[in-house]
Amino acid sequence: MSRTVKRAFKYRFYPTEAQAAKLSRTFGCVRKVYNMALQARTEAWTLRQERINYNATSAMLTTWKKTEDLAFLNEVSSVPLQQALRHLQAAFANFFAKRARYPSFKSKKKSRRSAEYTTSAFRYRNGQLTLAKMAEPLDIVWSRPLPEDASPSTVTVSQDAAGRWFVSLLCDDVITQTAATGQVGIDAGLDSLLTLSTGEKVTNPRHERGDRARLARAQRQLARKQKGSINRAKARLKVARVHARITDRRRDHLHKLTTRLVRENQTIVIEDLTVHNMVRNHTLARAISDAAWRQFRTLLEYKADWHGRNLVVVDRWFPSSKLCSTCGALAQRMPLDVRTWTCRCGSVHDRDVNAARNILAEGLSVTACGAGVRPQRAEARTRQSVSKQENPRATKGIPAR
Repeated sequence: MSRTVKRAFKYRFYPTEAQAAKLSRTFGCVRKVYNMALQARTEAWTLRQERINYNATSAMLTTWKKTEDLAFLNEVSSVPLQQALRHLQAAFANFFAKRARYPSFKSKKKSRRSAEYTTSAFRYRNGQLTLAKMAEPLDIVWSRPLPEDASPSTVTVSQDAAGRWFVSLLCDDVITQTAATGQVGIDAGLDSLLTLSTGEKVTNPRHERGDRARLARAQRQLARKQKGSINRAKARLKVARVHARITDRRRDHLHKLTTRLVRENQTIVIEDLTVHNMVRNHTLARAISDAAWRQFRTLLEYKADWHGRNLVVVDRWFPSSKLCSTCGALAQRMPLDVRTWTCRCGSVHDRDVNAARNILAEGLSVTACGAGVRPQRAEARTRQSVSKQENPRATKGIPAR
């Protein structure tokens, strides 16, 4: 069985000086058009209670290009500028649907430097990609092959903070869905990145800790440089490269881990962790951010959807660590420093393995019942909610399971 999905293939490329200058100018124009359209839409609603849609901003773009001050917009392809207006329209749609906050202006220093090209603004032939208003194709490092007979629908060019150039091609790809019979519950942690209901513990690689000394040294050098100087720009680039190294290694590890879990198991059960609340605990914020639980869940979600797997998310207040996976008894207290404990039924539990087994059992019961928690554990869930609200660690954003 197979399924066709839209999949982005990202590659690194090395532009010539002329191509880099053209792309940098395009990034600036995209940011300028986005900010001007956002300002126009905001003022129209604030001053005149008038809503402006994409068609109106597109007409404004045509007018802006004819003015003397904004004539430089004609030097770049018009497609990325139109795509910026479409992205703004999508941002407003998400805001009105209460899926996101009000759109914010793009910053030259903090915002992502990118431009999106549709099929009318690029040519892909014989493994060579040429963008609009460029005479030569991009020097792309094809680190992995594209699908056979690939016909990219959009191409996104970007540059990260470390100065590296990337191109992402969105293509149709066929995912072969293989059969799997495994079921696994996953408990996320810091000592072990993941603990599986099978008893396996995935070591936390702690990528940020491994490069912490190098990062601190680069940041000290950056702090000594005079603001606005060329040496400060060079020092900032060194800091960005260390961050990029950490990010790349973390992403690679999570991709391999999630791919293995999805291929081996038909049903995967995880916890609904509120990472944005957890990082408020300044003692553990650095370690939690390095674990990247939110990124792990994001990768797991779309890969499970691609391969036809069942991903079940258990309620965050479910007392996975306090419940005995053998008899179902609920312990009254379970401080975080307790890693092994003995139930009154005589079972000796590893805290994380026991939690993973309870998460799996709860996920399977939720799947069987359709929604909610099992009736016999509703009272335990209520008591756990109260205990977490009273727990001082919970007020800092770290739920005590």
